[in-house]
Amino acid sequence: MQKWSQTLRYGWRRAVVHLALAIVATPAAASPQAPVIWAFGDSLTAGYGLPPEQGFTTRLQAALRRSGVAATVRNGGVAGDTAAQARARLRWGLRGLGSPPDLVIVELGANDMLRGLPVTQARANLDAILTELQARHIPVLIAGMRAAPNLGIHYVTAFEAMYPALAKAHHAPLYPFFLAGVAGNRALIQADGLHPNARGVEIIVARMVPAVRTALRSRR
Repeated sequence: MQKWSQTLRYGWRRAVVHLALAIVATPAAASPQAPVIWAFGDSLTAGYGLPPEQGFTTRLQAALRRSGVAATVRNGGVAGDTAAQARARLRWGLRGLGSPPDLVIVELGANDMLRGLPVTQARANLDAILTELQARHIPVLIAGMRAAPNLGIHYVTAFEAMYPALAKAHHAPLYPFFLAGVAGNRALIQADGLHPNARGVEIIVARMVPAVRTALRSRR
């Protein structure tokens, strides 16, 4: 009986050790409680003209954590990028993350619009980006942009219709206008007249948090 009791205790300890090792070996990234979000865009996501602690990705991460989502938001914004330039660096950027993110916020097209590039060109490159992410089974939140009215009604109409069309084609959620609540308000824009200041970023983030939270929930 004593020998059987010792064997039982040894077997139990071994099972506990194996279970503990299995738990430790589980990648932290697999936890739905600690998602990684990649903000893939241009100067608006890069935090142009602001110190890092006031940029979009830092403030979005802080806002999500205050709301109970222990997310890490990685900055994939490059100032001046068109959709074509972002497309060219997409795979390299994904490799740099190490493992696939839980959500990618695609915020692109503003520089195509500001340069008056053909809408068909911007749409083709955005479509390629979304197709690549979809093929990798990476959820996306598309952040739309409005066109400057001086580009003419035909350009404005085509450009602004591009985002909902892409969202529909790729079955992806759309946040219609990244600069909603900020565009046109000089008190919320830097001296260049284009980029949000720190107050503007806080408004953008506050408005976007619900959409980001919804996109994270729907990925499961």
